[in-house]
Amino acid sequence: MGRAFQNRKESMAKTADAKTKVYSKYGREIYVCAKQGGTDPAGNLSLRGLIERAKKDQVPSHVIDKALDKASGVGGEDFSPARYEGFGPGNCMVIVDCLTDNPNRTFGEVRTCFNKTKCKLGTPGSVSHMFDHCAILAFQGSDEEAVLEALMEADVDVTDIENEEERITVFAPHTEYAKTKQALLNAFGEIDFEVDEIQFVPQTTTPLEGDDVATFEKLLDALNDCDDVQNVFHSAELPQE
Repeated sequence: MGRAFQNRKESMAKTADAKTKVYSKYGREIYVCAKQGGTDPAGNLSLRGLIERAKKDQVPSHVIDKALDKASGVGGEDFSPARYEGFGPGNCMVIVDCLTDNPNRTFGEVRTCFNKTKCKLGTPGSVSHMFDHCAILAFQGSDEEAVLEALMEADVDVTDIENEEERITVFAPHTEYAKTKQALLNAFGEIDFEVDEIQFVPQTTTPLEGDDVATFEKLLDALNDCDDVQNVFHSAELPQE
């Protein structure tokens, strides 16, 4: 898998407005996750990981609590997932994951982002087959054999384990996320996960140069400005700064 999973575009909270957008994205994602799997983090490992990630990104507790309170009530927003696929500059591949209460509005906003940067929005499945949909869990450690043994004993269908710079990274199919995380917690106790996510990891990357780099950054910025966009995954390989 290498470090391709780091191709995920992170939202950068550089201004008050940007922070508000980050809080909104987390609040929406926590709400949907809690509605689907329950509001108790102890029994909903996806929610637990999401809350931990939100806290690391300095999302205030009141934002998290509000999302959980809404999820435990009746009614409220009816968000549903939407996924769009397309091609960016240099023909790199892009996947846009959204949570929306108005699919027509969301599709229009995402399409505008692609059109304004002269990129092409594709059909469902046009690029996702070139990505691996992975659960990724990374934590401090060096004994990959012990990690592999623990996962095999728990009958986890692990895809890959990497050991680099005293950090273990476990890759598994996205459907094995909860099972993988629980097996690690059972084997090693409380773990401070540095990465605890489900991502689309590109099977190959596309190096970008020159004007394509600026165009790609413009596309990412436009997409991340859309309230309904939760995550952007891509195959672009940007020049090292």
